[in-house]
Amino acid sequence: MLSAIGLAIGALMLLPLYYLLLRAFQADLATVWGLLVRPRTGQLLLNTAALTGGVLALCTMIALPLAWLVSRTDLPGRRVVNFLAVLPLAVPGYVMAYALIGLSGNFGFLNQVFGVTIPRPQGWLGATLALSLYCFPYLYLNLRAAFAGLDRSLEESARSLGCGPREVFTRVTLPHLMPALMAGWLVVGLYTIGDFGAVALMRYEVFSYAIYLQYSAAFDRLYAAWLALILIVIALTVVWWESRLREGVRYARTGSGAGTGPRRVRLGPVGRMLGWGFSGTVVMASLGLPVAVLVFWMSLAPVGPVLPALVDSFAQSLSVAVPSAVMAAAMALPVAVLAVRYPSPLSTLINRLAFVGYAVPALAFALAFVFFSLQGARWLYQTHLLLVVVYALAFLALALGPIRSALYLARPTLEDSARTLGYGPLATFWRVTLPTIRPGVVAGSVLVFVIAMKELPMAFLLSPVGFRPLAVTMFSRTSEGMLVEAAPYAAAIIVFSGLFVGVVLRHDRKREG
Repeated sequence: MLSAIGLAIGALMLLPLYYLLLRAFQADLATVWGLLVRPRTGQLLLNTAALTGGVLALCTMIALPLAWLVSRTDLPGRRVVNFLAVLPLAVPGYVMAYALIGLSGNFGFLNQVFGVTIPRPQGWLGATLALSLYCFPYLYLNLRAAFAGLDRSLEESARSLGCGPREVFTRVTLPHLMPALMAGWLVVGLYTIGDFGAVALMRYEVFSYAIYLQYSAAFDRLYAAWLALILIVIALTVVWWESRLREGVRYARTGSGAGTGPRRVRLGPVGRMLGWGFSGTVVMASLGLPVAVLVFWMSLAPVGPVLPALVDSFAQSLSVAVPSAVMAAAMALPVAVLAVRYPSPLSTLINRLAFVGYAVPALAFALAFVFFSLQGARWLYQTHLLLVVVYALAFLALALGPIRSALYLARPTLEDSARTLGYGPLATFWRVTLPTIRPGVVAGSVLVFVIAMKELPMAFLLSPVGFRPLAVTMFSRTSEGMLVEAAPYAAAIIVFSGLFVGVVLRHDRKREG
């Protein structure tokens, strides 16, 4: 029964991609070839590569020194810096783009407050800044953990052999940080490749933005399907290369003896000033900027008249996020039980299929469901149910991780005891297994809920008529230049996400303590 349910979930994950392929190959080969070799396709590929490379480079320039300062130095206020370095996760890329746009122009924050006018950020530079200021915490968290677990004796051995500080970092420390760097680069790269909100507001044409334009404005759905397939191939290629680079590489010590923890570098007065200056600049750019711009734009008009519409938009976001979280957890349970309790080639396949929705860029995944609903289930097209199902499938991997981890820690002997007492498989799961793994189920559901509350690309493409959640309303008003009207919605997204990030960080700090 579990295998049948798992295969059904895997089939549901792959079925829309089949319809996407079906739609893409409806044209003859000459037409397909003409679409693929268009100059615009090549330009989109270059733009996507340039944006991804720029975001990865800027995120590394921010996250690597920041993680070193927090994990390896005696910088005063390290815990505060660590907390503030993770909070930008509460400011989605499209909200960060809104902040950068609201900073510029004759009526922008800088001109109205300081009398300084800067041109509106747009194109590659604007998109790179917006996405980097949002994404760098993903890389920072990986690097902070890697620095904390690095064996100090390796660096000391290099120093005893005559290596200077720079050689120790480049020949010992940096190679041992590569797993963390690659893991962070993978997450940031996949997000950048599939981002829609920031690049659309910055008017920078990459594959995701072009897919939306081709589908919604040009009505060239054949070209949109091929752009979506190219985007999927790019994302899966990135995942494949990351796994290939990790194969056969070992970083653990092989000699005798126990490893030692990291030794903190003592910063002098100048070093502390530089550390505070760098940390303060990062925090002000990633947190101070959006907060200041939002406060400025919200001060230009009373918030009271907007509250009913804001509450209604928040309720519409809840109407999708809550059932999506429940459905994702319900689908993750059989997949996790198969992977942990019944390991086999089939359960491994089902487990990997569960990650397809998260690996495929959001806009391409949503477009696949558009073609599926139009050709195979027209009654689903632009319905609330379709949006809930797509969210649940796209974020299934987020719910699966905590549930699978909880199952690994749950003792199978308790289940065996229940079976010997006469309980069947379902009764054993309901009365023994589920109460044991409930924290993992709750954690997975909450994670899906929060991500769904601020999700934009899939909502923008699949929303029913009249459905205006927070993210869609904020994006639509910003793209139309209505910055004052968009400010309350952007603030609501930041406050909601910030509360969640704060709770997670507090729980993490308690667990470490």
